[in-house]
Amino acid sequence: MTYPENTPSVDDMLNMPTGELAKMPVESLAALQAALDHASKQLKAATVRFNTALDARYANRAAEARRACGKDTGTVRLADGNYTVVADLPKRVDWDQAKLAQMARNIADSKQDPSQFIDTKLTVSERKYGALPEAWREGFEPARTVKTGTLKITLEPNEAAQ
Repeated sequence: MTYPENTPSVDDMLNMPTGELAKMPVESLAALQAALDHASKQLKAATVRFNTALDARYANRAAEARRACGKDTGTVRLADGNYTVVADLPKRVDWDQAKLAQMARNIADSKQDPSQFIDTKLTVSERKYGALPEAWREGFEPARTVKTGTLKITLEPNEAAQ
């Protein structure tokens, strides 16, 4: 049973005002956090199983429909009873960076502009930035913007409380 016994369920929590939820004892918040984590893991596992079942049922038909259209990827629509099954197989393209860099040099050597064909994104890893000498780092500062992600707070029992 959750601690304490009057800790609201996840369903109850959905209807609680945020301020009321925030005033709950930390033990109740920790119990709710554990319940949410468990529910999230269950949902992920159920989603994987469900998607595997859909794949088992429709993947071959979708592949045949794509072949009939003369394409390896993309969206096909299949009829199943009163439903239309939309099967999308997206295209994911990866480029060998070293080979592209060589291609850019070849294009530039032929007096053409590589940017007409190749997109380039320059970046500096934080590890490399931190390893730069201070004077160099100062030079990089105007080109650097730091943004924060979303705050994530986790409640963990102290070892003494276990």
